[in-house]
Amino acid sequence: MIRIAVDAMGGDYAPKEQVLGAMKAIKEIDDIEIILYGDEDTIRKHLTNDERISIVQSDYVIPMDEKNPIGAIRRHKDASMVMALNSVSLGENDAIVSSGATQALIAGAHLIIRRMEGFKRTAIAPVIPTVTHKKAILLDTGANLQIRPEHMLQQAYFAKIYAEKILGIDNPRVGLINIGTEKGKGRDLDKEVFDLFTETDLFEFSGNIEPKTILEPDCDILISDGFTANIVMKTIEGTAKSMGKLLKENLMSSFFGKIAGLLARKNLKNFKKQLSAEEIGGAVIYGLKKPVIKAQGASKAYGFYNGIRQAANIVRNQVFETVENYIQNESGGEIE
Repeated sequence: MIRIAVDAMGGDYAPKEQVLGAMKAIKEIDDIEIILYGDEDTIRKHLTNDERISIVQSDYVIPMDEKNPIGAIRRHKDASMVMALNSVSLGENDAIVSSGATQALIAGAHLIIRRMEGFKRTAIAPVIPTVTHKKAILLDTGANLQIRPEHMLQQAYFAKIYAEKILGIDNPRVGLINIGTEKGKGRDLDKEVFDLFTETDLFEFSGNIEPKTILEPDCDILISDGFTANIVMKTIEGTAKSMGKLLKENLMSSFFGKIAGLLARKNLKNFKKQLSAEEIGGAVIYGLKKPVIKAQGASKAYGFYNGIRQAANIVRNQVFETVENYIQNESGGEIE
């Protein structure tokens, strides 16, 4: 059985949505067990089926607006997030899913689970939708505001393995987010990364990708530093939300628009679903020894179910082991 630790108290709607998501995951996935970390009395109010679900009592919740995440991780050993992370580090569980405070989870992952040996910089890598109905990996969306080209090479290789094993993409292609498609565009970092990716045989490099083609890219993996990719991700999220509001406003502004809206209700729901982050589950933190999935703070049950499903797929397909074995056995400790 694959054992998934769930931080049941982190997030905007905890623990109700985490519990509902866990029960759905148990119903849909046969080879998992789920361990919920949190206040048992509160959790049991929502737990109507405890088949393959157990609870570990925790007495503290790290606030979503925690200003000192490292200090919080070190001080509060009884926090649901910390206890769940420790269980994965000790091998009691195979992966963790949390929608708790992002910076606290990142800090805790580094302090408790730690990076795999030879992996220099971890990366946060969500999967984003595209207009071609395929999925693309976007990294790094916030872990490294400054980074070196060789570190981005490691991250891109990790993304390649993830794309192959989890997204089912054969020979995934990597694109570098830049201000133009021509060679020589961008900052010194971008130019150095372009040259390094052109020379590598670890993956196929598609060259520079402009932000205007992010949702219809000529590649499967989009990479940049944490500052740039984070802006890209938040721009996508904000634009999708605003477009939905504008569309609704225009449809509701006239009688015939309302009729059209009613007729197109199913299509509009599909549009919203395609752009929903809950369809993915969460962002994976690349480069750790064990899988850590960061679900959105506002995740509901369906999103949390998908986060658990995502974690189970990663464990089942040995994504982290594949990358670690390559770094250790074929590269003498690191990808150069």
